[in-house]
Amino acid sequence: MLTPERHRVILDVLKAKHSVKIQELVDLTNSSESTIRRDLTQLEEEKYLKRIHGGAALLQGKLSEPNIIEKSAKNLHQKKLIAKEAASFIEEGDCIFLDAGTTTLQMVEYLPTEKELVVVTNGLTIIEPLMKKGLKTYLIGGFLKPITGAMIGRGALTSLEQYRFDKCFLGVNGIHHEFGYTTPDPEEAALKMTALRLSRENYVLADHTKFGEIAFSKIAHLSEAKIITDDVEEDVLHQYGKNTAIKVVKE
Repeated sequence: MLTPERHRVILDVLKAKHSVKIQELVDLTNSSESTIRRDLTQLEEEKYLKRIHGGAALLQGKLSEPNIIEKSAKNLHQKKLIAKEAASFIEEGDCIFLDAGTTTLQMVEYLPTEKELVVVTNGLTIIEPLMKKGLKTYLIGGFLKPITGAMIGRGALTSLEQYRFDKCFLGVNGIHHEFGYTTPDPEEAALKMTALRLSRENYVLADHTKFGEIAFSKIAHLSEAKIITDDVEEDVLHQYGKNTAIKVVKE
């Protein structure tokens, strides 16, 4: 089978199944494993797919954005591990920004109540857990985006500009070695970008599925934040670790 034919088969399978194992492609195309690996590498470079352990997965749409309920149910165990690690970086007297997101929401459980701490957030779902913990909390104003529960827009940016942070914790939809951190909504991207600028230390909280994804709106370069993630492949660590620090959380 010629290369263009193999590529068409690979992409057709991915469109139907969203992910595929290398061995399945070997059988479908009657090709060697090394040939399929080269095909996947080429298609990844051309931004048709992303490599995953033992195979490949279809990239999400640039505007694809699950709602809060869908996000909350996905990879919950990994999010808790990442959130716990992120909270361990908080020190006495810190003023922190917690982005609206399901992993940052999990952080609240691990925030230290014995330390003096101020939290600023644009996440509506984060407010009640913070109040229950008795933490000093500021919610920035703006337009409420229903799908994510995030305060965004000009009002949110103006409100955010009043603060300065020791640490900023963000969620993202995509992490790419070339295109950096991205999210589908330009207004959310602008708010995240501003929060990074106003903070001394920046952390992106993302499970392994976010690597290789590219959403519509750029937030920042990789170097502008450290990454806290769960167990990722060694080649991913090598590729992305050239541009930023990556903390891998394992059980």
